[in-house]
Amino acid sequence: MNNEIYLDGNATTCILPAAALAAADIMGQRYGNPSSSHGTGLRAKVVLDQARQCAVRLLGVGDGRLMFNSGATEGIQTAVLSALVAVRERQARGEAAGSLLVYGATEHKAVPEALAHWNRLLGTNLKLTALPVDGDGLHDLAALRVLAPDAAMICTMAANNETGVVSDLDGIADTIAASGTSALWMVDCVQALGKLRLNLAATRIDYAPFSGHKLHAPKGVGMLYVRAGAPFTPLIMGGGQEAGQRSGTENMAGIAALGVVLAALERGDTFPSHDQLHGYRERLADALRAALPGVVFNHAFDKSLPTTINFAVPGVSSRELMDVFDAARVRVSAGSACSASKAAPSYVLDAMSLPLWRSAGAIRMSFGAMVDEATIATACQRIAHCGAALRAAGMIADQPSAEPDDGLLQLGVEGECGWLVLDAASRSCIVIDPLPTLTARITAIVRGHNYRVLAIVATTAGADHAPLARSLGAHYDAQAMTDAFGWPAITAHRLTLGDGAEVNAIAIGSQVLAQVSAGEGARAYLLGSKDGASLVAADVRFAFTAHADLALPVITTAQTLLCPTRDARNQLCAGHGGDQAAADLQLDSSALEAFLQAHPGAVVVDVREPYEFAATVPAPAGAHAAQSVPLSRLVEHASVWLRGDSRAPLVFVCRSGNRSMKAAQCLRRLGHTSSYSLTGGLALAA
Repeated sequence: MNNEIYLDGNATTCILPAAALAAADIMGQRYGNPSSSHGTGLRAKVVLDQARQCAVRLLGVGDGRLMFNSGATEGIQTAVLSALVAVRERQARGEAAGSLLVYGATEHKAVPEALAHWNRLLGTNLKLTALPVDGDGLHDLAALRVLAPDAAMICTMAANNETGVVSDLDGIADTIAASGTSALWMVDCVQALGKLRLNLAATRIDYAPFSGHKLHAPKGVGMLYVRAGAPFTPLIMGGGQEAGQRSGTENMAGIAALGVVLAALERGDTFPSHDQLHGYRERLADALRAALPGVVFNHAFDKSLPTTINFAVPGVSSRELMDVFDAARVRVSAGSACSASKAAPSYVLDAMSLPLWRSAGAIRMSFGAMVDEATIATACQRIAHCGAALRAAGMIADQPSAEPDDGLLQLGVEGECGWLVLDAASRSCIVIDPLPTLTARITAIVRGHNYRVLAIVATTAGADHAPLARSLGAHYDAQAMTDAFGWPAITAHRLTLGDGAEVNAIAIGSQVLAQVSAGEGARAYLLGSKDGASLVAADVRFAFTAHADLALPVITTAQTLLCPTRDARNQLCAGHGGDQAAADLQLDSSALEAFLQAHPGAVVVDVREPYEFAATVPAPAGAHAAQSVPLSRLVEHASVWLRGDSRAPLVFVCRSGNRSMKAAQCLRRLGHTSSYSLTGGLALAA
């Protein structure tokens, strides 16, 4: 695992070696309870006091409170509880307390969720209101001027976790002061620790939470600053620790480690300078520009932390970028690592009014303060490697450079999918039901492989293919006459189907695509090999429809796979096999060894995409040889596996186990009962 390049520092960081030693020393030697009065306890208390004194000096705490806790989430909860208890007390006395809870539209989700939680539990009945940001991610101070007079609490952040954008805290403070509001102000300082100069007591800030694991201390330790005189209600009561502010025996291992990191910050002799960090970011940005033509950065570098880059690439999704970087053992993230496992449009970038393709395709590349020259140099090399892999796969349309591909390619987004029928020999393809959101991706494939697009057709009438036609340029004849489904008005082939009907067809290599009616306003397309002037049912391998349950008797067989354009359940395709039990679908790495010994004819199928293979850092010795069948090409290969006389067991693998599970479930549904998925994927098997 040591050849990985970790560029997800905004999510968490490795522990500073000296901090790890301090934690080990506490656990092994100075393990006393700092509340005990004997010598063992007193030795632990010295460590606690030294860490606190260092934090007080470094953060400019002054007369304010500084308590250790479990991290930023607890700090946010404590700050919100403290503020809303004070609001409720003012409400009970009949005093004006404000009616709004204002939070920045790009705040970490922990903030609005904490506000909603305590507002409901305490019955303060305030209205949650998002403070908008501008296109650079900076808070709208004009909007704040309007909201502040009615605010009970205002929550902003020092620097954003997804973009690194640094807030104008002075401007916010001036706006709050000018409004005359008594609102309490919390500033999330999680990303600011060690990256921005802080002198908290000299500011208007009432509450400031911190988290150790964002700056090379362990997870599970953090701090909360509370301004002198600001309302305070303990979140945890019981033992009186932390001067009664936060009960529970202190996490001494974490505090000792955090104290070492804070001392290193105070000395200034451990971490790179800000100038060095700026230089590192610029080198990474230059590498991205060279490797990924068209890359767009989603924030202004001069308004953000030097340790963060947020970017998107036209035509390449965040999942695809994540996969190719992960194959090269470069660890990045899509949006916030605290969000759900599947990538979704970034609410931070949406709040900045960026186009959907940028917010949905965003990648965050961030590094911690321990980054060094060697890490950055290797990262730049691997970024170039990833760009070459994407170009070779035709994913980036800078020039026709990729080898052409044959067969059927499925392109899907959020329950919908389109299809590309590809023929390498003639350098031609047919596009079926293209999704508007994938225009750039389809264009990249066509241009990257130098295909000629014979037709862009739809299974429902009236689809607007004009944007794709324009994007394809010379690769598609946009002037050719078509009907309401996009089918060319002039086709050279007439074929007879199994029911005797004569239909129009387009030849693509050795295959034909024939059109058939699928009801009013709908059409299906059959893909197969013709026999003279006929397309008999047994030779129809695929039927493209708007609905997977469409019946096409006589002209198809039980072995024809139905390829829908609606795929809400991620089934990839449909067939005539019954649903199979899924209880024995999964094999872990140890079970895989035994399974392959017991089934020597089994085939291991890697469903990662070609660009992942091209970008992969050499696999560990002993890895199983696998047949490469990308998930986007699974339907084509499923047709072959299901038509064969032999049903050899299939074991699907991928990076994390998600795609391999989809593949195994798909084959089970189609009737291939010996289909399995490697649990946890190659990430756990390596």
